[in-house]
Amino acid sequence: MTRIFTLVLIFTAFRFASAQQLGNLEKRKPLQVERTQFTFNILSPGIDFELGIFKNQTISGGLGLGWATYQEGYLFGGAVNARYRYYHNFDRRVAMDKEIAGNSGNYIAAAQAIYFSQLRLDSNIDGPKDFNIGFYGFVYGLQRTTEKGFKFNAELGAGYYKGDGVPSGFGPMFHLNIGWVPTKRKSKSVYWKRN
Repeated sequence: MTRIFTLVLIFTAFRFASAQQLGNLEKRKPLQVERTQFTFNILSPGIDFELGIFKNQTISGGLGLGWATYQEGYLFGGAVNARYRYYHNFDRRVAMDKEIAGNSGNYIAAAQAIYFSQLRLDSNIDGPKDFNIGFYGFVYGLQRTTEKGFKFNAELGAGYYKGDGVPSGFGPMFHLNIGWVPTKRKSKSVYWKRN
């Protein structure tokens, strides 16, 4: 009888401690991306929009100048791009007491970009005058956004360049951008740091 009473007492104490712990967890705010973020790009003139869809995942799209290079040559001009980003280091950044507001973190992304012939500024790819190129691949990127809205974004990856009117091939993807985020970010007091 004493053993059963002891087991019930231990079980009750354990359940009470677990309930207290769950109560503390519910008071914490989850680490998550910004709901929306709009950016004016300065380094490669253009605009970007990022939409938070899950706790640490976003989809983003933009219009601006881009550079493509693969086996057939290079191209520089206007491009439309899209990314599906997975931010993987929010917990680590918070543990190191670094901010994650403005989606400041490192990410892995499925990337797509379309380079249109009408917006092309320079190219050494042999082919008709009105060819388009699409990029489909993966990139690793880092993004930092300051309290004042200054944003730095760099990506490096590789993928397949599909030519429309020119040969296709594999090549690298490099993207560097500096811009300004006019949309409101999470306030400094809620930079998703844990207590």
